[in-house]
Order: sequence, then C-alpha cells, then structure tokens
Amino acid sequence: MEQRRQKGILVLEDGTAFEGIILGATGMTVGEVVFNTSMTGYQEVLTDPSYVGQIVAMTYPLIGNYGVNEADNESAFPAVAGFVAREIADIPSNWRSSGSLTGFLESRGVVALVGVDTRALTRHLRSRGTMRGVILAGEQAPDRQELARIARESPCVVDNDPVRLVTAREPYTIGEHGWPVVLWDLGAKGNIARSLVQRGCRVTVVPAWTGAEAILAMKPAGIMLSNGPGDPKQASYVVSELGKLLPGRIPTFGICLGHQILGLALGGETYKLKFGHRGGNHPVKDLNTGRVYITSQNHGYAVDADSLDSSAVTVSHVNLNDGTVEGLQHRDWPVFSVQYHPEASPGPRDSDYLFDRFVSLIVS
Repeated sequence: MEQRRQKGILVLEDGTAFEGIILGATGMTVGEVVFNTSMTGYQEVLTDPSYVGQIVAMTYPLIGNYGVNEADNESAFPAVAGFVAREIADIPSNWRSSGSLTGFLESRGVVALVGVDTRALTRHLRSRGTMRGVILAGEQAPDRQELARIARESPCVVDNDPVRLVTAREPYTIGEHGWPVVLWDLGAKGNIARSLVQRGCRVTVVPAWTGAEAILAMKPAGIMLSNGPGDPKQASYVVSELGKLLPGRIPTFGICLGHQILGLALGGETYKLKFGHRGGNHPVKDLNTGRVYITSQNHGYAVDADSLDSSAVTVSHVNLNDGTVEGLQHRDWPVFSVQYHPEASPGPRDSDYLFDRFVSLIVS
C-alpha cells in the first residue's frame, strides 16, 4: 500500500501541472495526453493498440468498479503510455471480475495517476488542444519547468509511425472455414476479427507493410483495413499499396485509421483535430438513410471532405457534434469506410450492420 500512496504529478508541455497519487508502475512516462469520455470500457481502452504512445485521461470520475478479466483485452498487452483518473475503485464487484484494475496496472507495468482533477485537465485540453505530457512518481517536489521541457523534447512514439510498433509481425489466420478476408493490421482491436468470423469469414491477419502483390496472392474475397494509431500520412506505404488494390474492385472496408488511409488512397487529404474524438457517445448521421447512430470513437485525425473527388467518392456519414467526415463510399467500387468503431466492445452496438454490409458485398 505504501507504493500506491506515492505522490505523482502530470506536467503538460505548456507547464500546466496536475498532482495526484501513483498507482501501477512507478517511474516516469512521456506521451501525448488525450481524454476519453467513456463511462465503461477502461480495460478495452488500456489494451487498444490505437492508444500506443498516449497518456489517456478518463473523464468519468470513478473507474475500475467492475474490475478486469482476460476476456476483455483487445490485445495481448496494454498499449497506453500512461493512465489518468479521478478515482480508481480498490474493491471491484462483478461476477466476471478476476482482479482489480489497480492490480492490472501494476502487473502490466502501466504508470497511472489518480486523484487528478480530470475535469480541469479535460477543459484545458479542449481549450488548448492535445499536447504532450509527462507523469513522474516521487515524493520530492519536481522542477515543473524541467518536466515541461522533457515533455516537449523527449522522443514520442506517436511522432514516428507508431503503426509499425503494434502491427502483427507475421501473417496468421483466425477461423477455419468461410469467405477469405485479409485484415490489414494497422493496430487492430481483437473484436474486428471476431466480428468477421462470427459472420462466416476466415480472416488472415497481415502486417501493415504487406504489399499489394502478397495480398492478391492470398485471393481474398474481401479486404479489411483496421484501426490503428497516429497520423495516417506516416503510413504512406499502406496508402500506396492500397491504391494498387482498389481498382481491382475487391470489397474493402476501412475502420478508423483504415478509413483515413482509404481517404488518402482515394486522393483526399487528412488533418489533425484539435483534441480528437475519444469515447462511446458520439452521434453520427448516416446521410443515406437519415438515421443517427451513437458511436464509439478513438482518433485524432479526420478526412477533409473538400479534398475528395465528389464524382468518385461520397461522404456517407457525418459527426453531429462538429460536422467532420465519419464515413466514405465509392460511387462505383465496393469500397466504404467509417471513422468510428462498429466492433466497439463494450460500447454501442448500433453499427454492427456495417459488418453485415461488408459480408454482403463479398457474397454478392
């Protein structure tokens, strides 16, 4: 318990500081500080490869009340650089729980800071925009300006093609029978493959650097572009290979980073959002039907609608909070994408139909 009471501090690159208590691993960690508005799903957030190199602050005031369990991991190891919360429950209560969130953070080596005024932190990031930060454990009062300098100048994973850190090392297959689908792993959450297998697909997961010729040699009935971390322009090697595949009219479905990469491959541009979209409560309108969906999101970049060739590509979905592009579809090819997560687990299940749509394109 003595380690859990150790004081700690989060200092942003602009010098703003937030004090708290260290849970999990001790030491120092540097990352891009972002916030997530989800009320549940903290374990899925911690193990989502899209968060590699980021310090994630949960806006909901009490985290960890239902504990953790191995079934809820989205990848084998936590990807986050750090974790920030107002309060973490020490005694979880849930029939599925196999341990506490605190124990999970300690055993996985995640530096976490609790007791933080997360409302003030969130308001600051919304006002000033996403920025780097450093969490430091220690009883001695640190030099905050020095920590701010470290935050500004230290190498950060998100600045140098983080996709290569979280993609599969070698191809592997999930499912024994069904329609052959290639899942281009840019940092895929586990539930993407599970969602496809449940719909009768045999999924071959391939590394991000896999070339178009290698993918064609697998004779896929469909191609899935996964979620992942960072700036889509850093993964230009995926964009160029995807561009070679699209004219072949293989049914293609992009999610999150996959959506942004598809936008680039179709001749569009992307840009960085001020503070991103991260949480399980984002309203999105389907322009084809007029229906509004509540979605789970995790991204810091968006596709520029004005940069797209409207004679070939249409915007299919928009974010009702800020009007950003949330979906694309090609007018002639069986190609579409969404910025949000239809595989979200936990999260709203409104968008499961997108996997059905993808499979229907494969079957037809």
